[in-house]
Amino acid sequence: MLRWFRLLLLSGCVCIALPAWAADAARGREIAHSQEKGNCLACHRMPRDAGAETAANMGPVLENLTARYPDRAALRARVWDGSRFNADTIMPPYGRHRILTEEEIDHVVEYLRGL
Repeated sequence: MLRWFRLLLLSGCVCIALPAWAADAARGREIAHSQEKGNCLACHRMPRDAGAETAANMGPVLENLTARYPDRAALRARVWDGSRFNADTIMPPYGRHRILTEEEIDHVVEYLRGL
């Protein structure tokens, strides 16, 4: 996947202007790694994210999610409320219980699709 970035010179420093989708994925990573928000690392391993250090093994490994969920809405629905697909899941219903906002869920989904 090609990623395009523009370099901007502002006040003598070089800044990178990220495209909107990259900003969404970066914010999603912050939310997913945050113990106060998503806390995904409590249950899931993310081997394609070098900064996602965890010994968790309760949830499925989060990788190749675009291949597993080619329809973005299907992955989003699982984050929103996984119990709709598995009544025995221990994953919190992030949307239904308003743990995350709609926008935060969208950011997390963008991050997960990049794993």
